[in-house]
Amino acid sequence: MGIYLETDRLVLRQFTEDDVDNIVELDSDPVVMRYLTGGRATPVEEVRDEVLPFWLAYYERGEEVGFWAAIDKATGHFLGWFHFRPRSRDPESGVELGYRLRRDAWGKGYATEGSLALIRKGFTELGVERVFAETMAVNAGSRRVMEKAGLRYVRTFHQEWPEQIPGDEHGDVEYALTRSEWQAAAG
Repeated sequence: MGIYLETDRLVLRQFTEDDVDNIVELDSDPVVMRYLTGGRATPVEEVRDEVLPFWLAYYERGEEVGFWAAIDKATGHFLGWFHFRPRSRDPESGVELGYRLRRDAWGKGYATEGSLALIRKGFTELGVERVFAETMAVNAGSRRVMEKAGLRYVRTFHQEWPEQIPGDEHGDVEYALTRSEWQAAAG
């Protein structure tokens, strides 16, 4: 079946090896990477040899979770990506929702729209019991998306990162939504 999902304005599709340049361009914007690497770009070799093969492996295993390229339905332009996947280090925690969009796509509701579609798919088609997302506590934009998608603040926590990023002294936050909470809200 493959990973494919449509919303009013987005097509979420499987990545292909032809997407290397899209990912490199996205990860080259220091503002996009601010809360991830402190603004450092992801080298093309890392995208080509590590990141993209890791994402493509989800499709090869036939999983319906993983990584989606976000495409603007009206223009066909690459806007960024979403992930919706169990976290290997703690599968009991649920399915992790994540997103990274080009700066010119920010503030237009795309992150919320894609997140809502993935949450709905998870709860209605994939048997997901809990969706969670994490970000740096100081990342107000990402926190707003989580809230608009129906996730609620769970906790603030501190973890070790390989490099210091301005703001990480405030920790990270987790937001989550259970299937029963989602069903009650849909009511």
